[in-house]
Amino acid sequence: MVSKEEIGRILDEYDRKNLSIATVCSHSSLQIFNGARKEGFRTIGIAIKERARFYDAFPLGRPDEFLIVDTYDEIFDLTDELIERNAIVIPHGSFVEYLGANRFKELPLPTFGNRSVLEWESDRDKEREWLEKHAGIKMPRKIDDPKKIDRPVLVKYHGAKGGKGFFIAKDYAEFKLGIDWTKKYSIQEYILGTRYYMHFFYSPIKNDGYRISKGTIEMLSIDRRDESNIDEIYKLGAQEELKKMGIFPSFVVTGNVPVVLRESLLPKAFELAEKVVESSIKLFGGMIGPFCLESIVTDSLDFYVFEISSRIVAGTNPFISGSPYADLIEPGMSTGQRIAREIKVANEKGALREIIS
Repeated sequence: MVSKEEIGRILDEYDRKNLSIATVCSHSSLQIFNGARKEGFRTIGIAIKERARFYDAFPLGRPDEFLIVDTYDEIFDLTDELIERNAIVIPHGSFVEYLGANRFKELPLPTFGNRSVLEWESDRDKEREWLEKHAGIKMPRKIDDPKKIDRPVLVKYHGAKGGKGFFIAKDYAEFKLGIDWTKKYSIQEYILGTRYYMHFFYSPIKNDGYRISKGTIEMLSIDRRDESNIDEIYKLGAQEELKKMGIFPSFVVTGNVPVVLRESLLPKAFELAEKVVESSIKLFGGMIGPFCLESIVTDSLDFYVFEISSRIVAGTNPFISGSPYADLIEPGMSTGQRIAREIKVANEKGALREIIS
């Protein structure tokens, strides 16, 4: 991984009065560019070929400048240009997935957040160690041997896939029907309940609000996911019969729906977030900026966290103009703008090194 010292040296050479915000044109980039513009930053979009044209449809989410590449790996060829523009890179799920977690960790550009989190997040075994062992959070039970599946389970491949390839099995026979043996996977007990994707923001430099040992945690929004084809497949009848026809439930995310929790559950949600952040500080120096706890709430009102995303997630996109939660902090604040605000405030305080790696 590129060293924090090397990134610090690059950052020290920047013109701090002319910082710019850069990200890959995908995922949540519209709100990242829009939020950066609201905070007074120049924006740079790294786009694949013809994709730049799409952004003309949304002038307030269009970056000020495009850098066009044929492949995502060519981003490494743009480092000198981005450094000349005093660019701070904002990671998002597609950016990290397309480039690859290991390659992203080597990107020699000042990047918002702490890259060390990727070691813990991109491997589902280490993610479980972090959340379950160190943070003390309840997770769906892990099943190590697929031959011992004796209840409904969810099989997930490692890395951010937007739900692609995930599938349900209730025994070993169904597991064999769906598994891709060439990929690293994990098997979790399928918990019945309601799924909520809770979007938080951890600031190590802010001192007011929901305070923890260092800094504060904010809740910015919550969503649920539209997933194809699992959200519609029930209309066709029993899954067992469909599988015989070669039709398998799919969890590919196609959209996001805004929701709110009942207010009595909010203290529990913040307790989960606090445990995760405090343990991240001890393990690898802190998970800085936006993160999402992907959770299930059972009918006994217990939370199970089945995954964590340690950067801005696409589920924040319904909230470009704020949310019922963000509006109680600052009206109209999106996660994209909150990232830009953190960079702006850190720059004013001379604390960029605390939030950049």
